[in-house]
Amino acid sequence: MLASDLVNDCMSLVYAIGDIHGSLRKLRRLMTRCEQHAAGRPAIFVFLGDYIDRGPQSADVIRYVIALQSLLGDRLVALKGNHEALALDVIDGVLPADLWLRQGGAKTLRSYRVESARELPRQHVVWLRSLRPSYDDGRRFFVHAGVDPHEPLDAQRDHDLLWIREPFLSDERDYGRLIVHGHTPLATGAPDLRTNRLNLDTGAVFGGPLTAAVFSGEDIKPVAFFQSE
Repeated sequence: MLASDLVNDCMSLVYAIGDIHGSLRKLRRLMTRCEQHAAGRPAIFVFLGDYIDRGPQSADVIRYVIALQSLLGDRLVALKGNHEALALDVIDGVLPADLWLRQGGAKTLRSYRVESARELPRQHVVWLRSLRPSYDDGRRFFVHAGVDPHEPLDAQRDHDLLWIREPFLSDERDYGRLIVHGHTPLATGAPDLRTNRLNLDTGAVFGGPLTAAVFSGEDIKPVAFFQSE
């Protein structure tokens, strides 16, 4: 069964997970809570990007998510974050390495026990390149950073999907979907649900919890939140 079919099943569940940033222990605990809650019901998991940088376990997070994706197939949707884009730009020679290193890339290299981005395992680089910029399930639009309020959802630029903050965060328009995003850490440690968007970056790498929002097939807004300290 495809992910889109699961979402259209009123009994299905969707779990959206915010910015991980090398916080493997929190991710494992959160996934356990989600799986216990699903209790065998059809479910998909949407990761909002930023698996790497700043935290100590970036390499292990990538290994874990790749293994999980191999197990779940279409039931795991992995989105690209701006930190994955930074690493790829360094690998491709588009960006000077020091810019990425200052954004937490140094800890990623340390977790892999290598000295440069071009030494990262080929399998992991291929996986990073495969990450999609957004996912639309017909009710929610999942993305790492947000959207350009002045463009329709099907005409968004990848750069905005990965990097935007304003004017998106202040805009109150109805997009026809609930925009589910991360990227902007919330100092409160609690998810920020607005009428048109939901921010799930609760600052896991800064000492906050890692957060998952739970959606049912028939509800646009989340029916529950789970967190892992």
